[in-house]
Amino acid sequence: QVQLVESGGGLVQAGGSLRLSCAASGRTFRSYALGWFRQAPGKEREFVAGITRGAITYYADSVKGRFTISRDNAENTVYLQMNSLKSDDTAVYYCAAAATAWGPRSRGEYDYWGQGTQVTVSS
Repeated sequence: QVQLVESGGGLVQAGGSLRLSCAASGRTFRSYALGWFRQAPGKEREFVAGITRGAITYYADSVKGRFTISRDNAENTVYLQMNSLKSDDTAVYYCAAAATAWGPRSRGEYDYWGQGTQVTVSS
């Protein structure tokens, strides 16, 4: 069982930056692939970024070059650095964990989810 708790969301102006954190419980954190998803009002939850057990990163095209995912296995934490934020990035952001060696992109491949943190980008 893994529990995930996100933090770091808030209100930021377009062009600004935010850093999201997701703290995980459990001693097997390093064995999970981790991901960030987001859900805007009236839209489906979508994949944003992922990082494998071996720290290979991958991103949705919409955030590539602006967002960076990283993990600290010693601290059981995964981060999402978001730069050059746009109003389209406004959403609730969720972190998720998948018990797999691969790099999953779909919701159904993830086993555990956090409660989400709101990110609002004002234009």
